[in-house]
Amino acid sequence: MTVRSTLVGKDVGQYELVHGVPVPEAGPDQVVCKVGAIALNPTDWKMVDFSVVPGAVGGHDFAGEVIEVGEGVTRLKKGDRVLGLAIGFNADDMRMGAFTDYAVTYAHGAWKIPDWMSYDEAATYGVGIGTATLALYQTLALPPPVVDDEGKVTAKKQKKPVYVLVAGGATATGTIAIQLAKASGLTVVTTCSPQHKDLLLSLGATAIFDYNSPNCAIEIRNYTDDSLQYALDCVTEAGTMKMCYDAIGSAGGRYVGLEPLATHIQYTRRTVRADWVIGRTLSGLPVRLDGAYGRPARPQDREFAEVFFALSEQLIAQGMLKPHPRELRTGGLEALVEGIDDLRKGKVRGKKLVYPLA
Repeated sequence: MTVRSTLVGKDVGQYELVHGVPVPEAGPDQVVCKVGAIALNPTDWKMVDFSVVPGAVGGHDFAGEVIEVGEGVTRLKKGDRVLGLAIGFNADDMRMGAFTDYAVTYAHGAWKIPDWMSYDEAATYGVGIGTATLALYQTLALPPPVVDDEGKVTAKKQKKPVYVLVAGGATATGTIAIQLAKASGLTVVTTCSPQHKDLLLSLGATAIFDYNSPNCAIEIRNYTDDSLQYALDCVTEAGTMKMCYDAIGSAGGRYVGLEPLATHIQYTRRTVRADWVIGRTLSGLPVRLDGAYGRPARPQDREFAEVFFALSEQLIAQGMLKPHPRELRTGGLEALVEGIDDLRKGKVRGKKLVYPLA
């Protein structure tokens, strides 16, 4: 019997590494993967600090090889190299999660990676793709990239520039959102600190603004000729939300964040429609978290994921979606807790921590 090691929730703020756990079988619409690399996200400390599920496997981003497919899975087969978006601390299936050497995830949350791509690179994508696509195409309803008859992804041509603001462009979700928006034929303006400017220009941003500038919103509004209608806030603090609101043009528009919204800002402009997304809805199941994070089942998000994750797979294969900058760390599962604490303390910026598994 094959066994696995897992990093599970123990108590508030605490993980526990457990060894010798039998590798679970793949359920319907699931795959089991031998993990080659794990990447960390800010949600990995937020979940254990505020929404821990004792005994449930943590983590979200991984890459590895499919070793088993469940009933109804036809798109993937044993031996496929994939990147995965697992849903850690999953109350509906506590076996699921990325912090393990044998991961279980939904088949629609795993997509093939090119032969030339390493697991270290591939592990950085999952949460960023899931969150960015949900925000840009499901919530903001922006036009997606177009796939031609030969399967090549091309940008939909716009008669005039359609601007989208990505606030926090150097975040893991931000770099993916910039590239997706470019692939959609949109004109991307973004905010970051000066040291990340060249990176974001190389990924497809048209204009970069320093978020430290007190005139940031005015500068964006002037650059876009008062026509900005769409804003994705990858930071989602009161300050960035206000900046986005001030940058949106006089006619109004749509704003989407990645955390619950500051209501004292949300209702300051009636012409701005605001919402926020949580990637856990991509499972189609209820989000069983306390407070504002809890959400009813959204089967439409699962249907959306099946379409847009397949599109993302093509973008990666065609070199149109590059991975977020990463920092490789050694130590495997045993070292994850230290990395999670570094994220908690704000020590990691502009890159993802990635842990290869030997």
